[in-house]
Amino acid sequence: MRQCWCRHCQQLAAGQATTNAFFPADAIQSAGDIKWNEHQAESGNTLHWGFCPECGTQLFAYSSARPQMRVVRIGAIDRPHGLKPLATIWTDEAPEWAVFPPELERHPRQPPAPPSKG
Repeated sequence: MRQCWCRHCQQLAAGQATTNAFFPADAIQSAGDIKWNEHQAESGNTLHWGFCPECGTQLFAYSSARPQMRVVRIGAIDRPHGLKPLATIWTDEAPEWAVFPPELERHPRQPPAPPSKG
């Protein structure tokens, strides 16, 4: 799980970082309709994000680079979950007043992809 301070996430989160957990796409269950939008990332990948069409709450996201994975916005996960961020990313795009918890790994931009298993 990590926090993202890229400008796109700040726009989605009303000026704050998004807080995101990562799961295999087939491990996620949801009820109700989801509306999807997309956006071209700096990397050239297409980012897709899903939200509730009734209230606008951000729910999910995924990248064309890793369609088998889903980002789940932490506010959409049923409690209690016990999840905590391990890293904060895109700190170069954070506003000057942003506070980064010192215990979190910090990346000025996108961190390297995790090593593939296999």
